[in-house]
Amino acid sequence: MSNQSVIKSVEKVEVPTIMKAAVMTKPYEIEVQEISVPKVEGNEVLVKVMAVGICGSDIHYYEHGKIGRYVVEKPIILGHECAGIVVEVGDQVSRLKIGDRVAIEPGITCGQCEYCKEGRYNLCPDVQFLATPPIDGAFVQYIKHREDFLFPIPDELSFEEASLVEPFSVGIHAAKRSKLQPGSTVAIMGMGPVGLTAIAAVKAFGASKIIVTDLEDNRLKAAKKLGATHVINVLEQDPNEEIAHITAGKGVDVCFETAGNPKALQTALKSLKRGGKLAIVGLPPQDEIPLNVPLIADYELDIFGIFRYANTYNQGIEFLASQNYNLDSLITDRYTLDETKEAMERARLNKKESLKVIVYPNGLIE
Repeated sequence: MSNQSVIKSVEKVEVPTIMKAAVMTKPYEIEVQEISVPKVEGNEVLVKVMAVGICGSDIHYYEHGKIGRYVVEKPIILGHECAGIVVEVGDQVSRLKIGDRVAIEPGITCGQCEYCKEGRYNLCPDVQFLATPPIDGAFVQYIKHREDFLFPIPDELSFEEASLVEPFSVGIHAAKRSKLQPGSTVAIMGMGPVGLTAIAAVKAFGASKIIVTDLEDNRLKAAKKLGATHVINVLEQDPNEEIAHITAGKGVDVCFETAGNPKALQTALKSLKRGGKLAIVGLPPQDEIPLNVPLIADYELDIFGIFRYANTYNQGIEFLASQNYNLDSLITDRYTLDETKEAMERARLNKKESLKVIVYPNGLIE
């Protein structure tokens, strides 16, 4: 069924009062339950969820029940990389209409604090982010969301690709924070979904050489398809030696550390040229990691913390709709909502073969 035919059918279908939701009742346990479809009012919009990508944070909550200070204390619905179709709008909604295809930016912020007013709303202390305790996420058939965090997508962008705007936004934000310039040489450490989508982001910003590292050959092959110019398997080659060789001993202009691995972070630091820039995207399991401070000072390195993203969705949709970035190639596994537990297990255990696992709350899209 085409996206257009989906839209037409939705406009004619009455929204039910009860829907299915995949609820994590405790670590490693997910139950498909029936819950009420949320009611919308004011500036709220009801979206029929068509595709949800499984993120590393979903897996972390599924395995451990917490990420840092965010602790799962009651049953929770996971999933935050999502897209769907508008099926109801509140009486104050002015920008969207029933039938619109939208990408969902998962973090709703207050809009009033100093960070929101500065445009750095990703730092809002009152953000309500999907699938971050205690806020439920998108493994549901219908979700209620504020209009200003919904973004129309063109017909040429699939729901799956639109769900990938979320991880893609992290790479865009890292490129902006590090002031990535056209012609730059960039290294990306770690080829999980965020690292892979970051390839497309730095390519969009004009990087000339894109050097990536990982320990899984399938991820390195995917990286080449997305535009990496050089790939390094860290089990077979010393990444710093290879990067030195590729850059004629100079080092890279910018490095993204996306693996959340202490050794990868130390490698990333050593990969930089004098005056280079490091964007820390991945979160390591421990709070403190030894870093070479004399190197940081002597090379006058800039280090940027990357927390989610801000003001990236319109740009991300525009980039992906250009068809220059084949993120659809990342999608390796597809599951229905009833199969959410199997989908989580697949994403958790099959890192050698799976790249991005997608759940379809309203059925697989043909």
